[in-house]
Amino acid sequence: MAERGAMKWIITITVIIAATLELVDSTIVNVSLPQIMGNLGASLEDIGWLVTSYAVANVIILPMSGWLGMRFGRKRYFLASIIIFTIASFFCGTAHSLSELIGYRIVQGLAGGGLLSTCQAILLETWPREEIGMATALFGLGAIVGPTIGPTIGGYITDHLSWPWIFYVNIPVGIIAAVFAFMFVKEYRHPLRIPVDWIGIILLVITVGCLQIFLEKGNGEDWFSTTYIAVLAFVVLITGILFVWRELSTEHPVVNFKILRHRSFSLGIVTSFAFGFGLFTSFFVLPIFCQNLLGFSAQQTGIMIMWGGIATIVLLPFVGMALKRGIPAQLICLGGMIFFLIFTQMVSGLTLSAGIDDFIIPILIRGVGLSLLFVPITTLALQDVPPEEMGQATGLNNMMRQLGGSLGIAIITTIISSRLSMHRAHLVEHISPYSPHFNERFNASVQSLVAKGHSFVEAKQLALQAINGSIVKQTMLLTYTDAFWIGGIIFMVAIPFIFMQRFKRRVKVAVEAH
Repeated sequence: MAERGAMKWIITITVIIAATLELVDSTIVNVSLPQIMGNLGASLEDIGWLVTSYAVANVIILPMSGWLGMRFGRKRYFLASIIIFTIASFFCGTAHSLSELIGYRIVQGLAGGGLLSTCQAILLETWPREEIGMATALFGLGAIVGPTIGPTIGGYITDHLSWPWIFYVNIPVGIIAAVFAFMFVKEYRHPLRIPVDWIGIILLVITVGCLQIFLEKGNGEDWFSTTYIAVLAFVVLITGILFVWRELSTEHPVVNFKILRHRSFSLGIVTSFAFGFGLFTSFFVLPIFCQNLLGFSAQQTGIMIMWGGIATIVLLPFVGMALKRGIPAQLICLGGMIFFLIFTQMVSGLTLSAGIDDFIIPILIRGVGLSLLFVPITTLALQDVPPEEMGQATGLNNMMRQLGGSLGIAIITTIISSRLSMHRAHLVEHISPYSPHFNERFNASVQSLVAKGHSFVEAKQLALQAINGSIVKQTMLLTYTDAFWIGGIIFMVAIPFIFMQRFKRRVKVAVEAH
């Protein structure tokens, strides 16, 4: 039965700590990659696997987490995930080679992926049914704020300590979470001794693993022009079909696709996918835009992004209260998507002279939009799922959000590459000795440089270099503008799906039967 009073809040704090621990670690490594490269003697291509390996392991375990919770018990699986994640963090910090570090990151990803859906399922068990909106909002604190503060923490540790500390910092937090989980989280139902679907597990690992690597590495390898990328795509197609067939035909599937019979859930994972696309692509593009083009430092960018996280933290509980008071989730979602569109419009209108102050309001608006999206999207997806399928549903829903982010980053990086070439070609068209505007600017630059003491030949070369630098910056600005708009368009496409879901004034998500 649901908890009341102080116990409810103790369990809630425990699972939020665990969820945030995993999600911070998914982004904290990114800003330390150059230091790790230098320390371990890794190339840029090799160091990319440090991020990819974690993401692959994370996505593989997400759809299995509901089944593992039923098989071994929700509390046992949750506690084991925290302990394994903490131990793997210690060994990541002690790694002496890149291969060692990648191996430990895989273990981290497998343990961390199990935390997300299990945390959400535990909250759904702990809170009364009429307060599920608030429970989902509190879970969103970790799911949204974790990736936001990860780069900030990573940047600070990298600047003031050494890269192993980005892993060591997990140890005390993991110990606290494990102790609290052992003492306060309850096992409401006995583990089910169901047969292990080994064929399904193997097909799942191959399909999701190959898909994630395909998305992570495809753009860097020029997609299908590279043999192993084409092979990965073929393997995903074949094993994916076999996996779906296996899970629909076996009596005890590791991933229960039959939950897609619920209309709200099948539509909800589409909106979760779109949400992941918009969330992760904005996290990906914004730091690159600020640091590579505008010259912000990593720490400045992290602090700036953190303002959006603060807005999200403040508003998420109010979103839960709004759902509890009967405001339809669809209307809240629509508000969130509008805020996100405003953010993309504002950022896409910035110029090369933009400073940190110019980003504060757009970042705050994005934080408001994300707070209005996470809780209602999750609530709508789970509103018709029966208690016995809740664990599977949360795992599959979280996997779709993660895959949305992976696909979004893959698409955005490809678009950035192609649009850079297109915009540069368009701008270079105006660089011609027959263009009066070009000649006026070029001659003025040459005369200015000659006046400063350069020879006429040197002045011409320096003027051409300055114009080329200006073209490069304008090309990047136009390209990143396109990238921001694509994230906004994806949310616009998702709007009809939220209104196709059941329209309820007070959504009550079913929790696990006790």
